[in-house]
Amino acid sequence: MKGKVTSFDVAQRAGVSQSAVSRVFSGASASKATQDKVRSAADALGYRPNRLARGLITGRSKIIGLVVAYLDNQFYPDALERLSNVLKEQGYHILIFTTKGRGEEVKQTFDQLMDYQVDGIIAASVGISDELTNRCAAAGIPLVLFNRGQRGGALAQVTSDNLQGAAKIASFLVKGGHRRIGHISGWMGSITGQDRAQGFASGLQAAGSELVHQIDGMYRRDTAAEAAETLVSEHGCDAIFVGNDHMAFAVMDHLRGAMKISVPNDVSIVGYDDVSMAAWGAYELTTLRQPVNRMVHATVDTLLAMIEDADASADQITIDGPLVVRTSAKVPKEN
Repeated sequence: MKGKVTSFDVAQRAGVSQSAVSRVFSGASASKATQDKVRSAADALGYRPNRLARGLITGRSKIIGLVVAYLDNQFYPDALERLSNVLKEQGYHILIFTTKGRGEEVKQTFDQLMDYQVDGIIAASVGISDELTNRCAAAGIPLVLFNRGQRGGALAQVTSDNLQGAAKIASFLVKGGHRRIGHISGWMGSITGQDRAQGFASGLQAAGSELVHQIDGMYRRDTAAEAAETLVSEHGCDAIFVGNDHMAFAVMDHLRGAMKISVPNDVSIVGYDDVSMAAWGAYELTTLRQPVNRMVHATVDTLLAMIEDADASADQITIDGPLVVRTSAKVPKEN
């Protein structure tokens, strides 16, 4: 056939009505015999339904926009795959945009997402201004923050319990006999970095210890490696809590390689996330596990509820995760 194949052409070849073709490709009720005839005809003609056109008719694009700050951190590719799979089970697809996570670039990214008429947006580790929040609300596009909190409670958000998780790490290190404990935080311009730092300092105090020194690792490997050298060489730290696994791997590589320091015999290292690399034999990283499956399901459930009901509450959900003990830190005798 010449020209663009339409649903009318498929209906003629399959010997069914055009509405039957529409039902098959929209997922509505249709007998198996009808489905088989329509799909066979569509395959023979090379027909694919125009989902964007359907979205204009139904008012739903069935697309969720996902904005992520950076994919270097191994936590996010895994989380994005899980989000995509769970949304697919619900009949949605995701459109992924990356951004540096702040300022004008975030605004431009949101402009592009709105142009695609997405049904909702998930922002993973991206700070959202009041202006963007208001623009999404005015456009009727629900927004949920994933793994990034925001002060004020206006936005729906799903995070691990960063305060409690960091406090668990503090207690573990003190019980392990460490006396000079340092912290390489995540970027302190983020609520995540602030909460983990606050929870760690409070946990040390509750355990009868105190923080020797803290350096902002900016979520960057090179910055974290330099910070580790400073904490060990200038502050004599015998244990370091690193704000995420991505930085913790760089810290371990630098201590062992450049400084010839034994981990954990000389310095214990604890991370946060429990990405798959944490279990590798080269690292065996003790780390706080983010309950990513529960976080993903909570995020999707919250977003879809807001899509279905514009008056649904913007819930703030925190989910506790366990400390996974491996060999990168000395283990308390009682454990």
